[in-house]
Amino acid sequence: MPTPFRHTEPLPPRSATGTVAEVYAQLALDFGIAEPSTFVVLSSAPELLAPTWALMRESLIAGAGSRTGKELVALGVSLANKCPFCVDAHTVLLHATGDHALAERLARGEAPRDEEHARVLAWGRHTRVPGAALAPYPFPRAHAPAYLGTALAFHFINRIASALLTENLLPAGAQRFRAVRSLAGRTLARTVRRPARPGLALSLLDHTDPGEAPAWAGGTPVGLAYAALLRAALAGAGLLDSDDQDLVEDVMRHWDGAHPPLDLAGLPDRRERPGARLALLAALAPYRITDADVAAWRRPEHTDHCLVHLVAYGAFLAVDRIESSLSTQNIQESVQLAQDGT
Repeated sequence: MPTPFRHTEPLPPRSATGTVAEVYAQLALDFGIAEPSTFVVLSSAPELLAPTWALMRESLIAGAGSRTGKELVALGVSLANKCPFCVDAHTVLLHATGDHALAERLARGEAPRDEEHARVLAWGRHTRVPGAALAPYPFPRAHAPAYLGTALAFHFINRIASALLTENLLPAGAQRFRAVRSLAGRTLARTVRRPARPGLALSLLDHTDPGEAPAWAGGTPVGLAYAALLRAALAGAGLLDSDDQDLVEDVMRHWDGAHPPLDLAGLPDRRERPGARLALLAALAPYRITDADVAAWRRPEHTDHCLVHLVAYGAFLAVDRIESSLSTQNIQESVQLAQDGT
């Protein structure tokens, strides 16, 4: 059977131990899939795997608000990021929520009939643009930590999937068939519709230095999960020299959410600065990472663990750029609310 993995060969899940095995156990219980390739591909770096799962679980699965609404946010993010694997996955998960007609309208590229659904989907797509006006939210303010966490989780997961997985959610692209999508969703329905207790994934995190939770998380477990992922992902900067780090981070400070042009003008040449190029591709257009890009960077000392960390570093720089603008908006909104109350 063809492998779903690109550029890396994760260990078989049956050989997992320690934190990786614990993550797989929670995935089976709360996600309904014991070994999803989006997480298996991170298994060579447990310090990334655990907070990625924690952020997704505590926002999408256990966070406040409608699961359908959060799936629409995740789908909107995936459309904005041009991640067909994740688009198909969230279409299947909409079937699992019981929203079969909605799932199939979206699979056909049509807009939702329900105006609220359409607004939530559009909001998810709009989050790719750093600094975009995202308020007023198309969901209750009390649900914002879960919806924001879902959006940020999938800005990261999309990039990992696009960089390191093939486009096929199911073997031979079987998810393209309506009956297969519906059946796959129905097999997950019981798990998706079962309430999940918040906070359980936090036990998997490294608590020596969890980092500071962002204000938009409102004291929910989403914030600690986000802080842990930020800390783990940005550690990948150590795979670049200081000049390449400066280049990559400068490009990302000025990124406006656009996809790069077809000729990838402005990105470093792979022969001259392969690490910087790979990190920037992971951030801006991970679906355009090629075998040649990886081969140009890879050295004998560069294990799969290193590759996953470099891709995660680039991917999270994009997430951090988006999140920083969210945090600024959150502060401005809080100030405005305080002024309105005086």
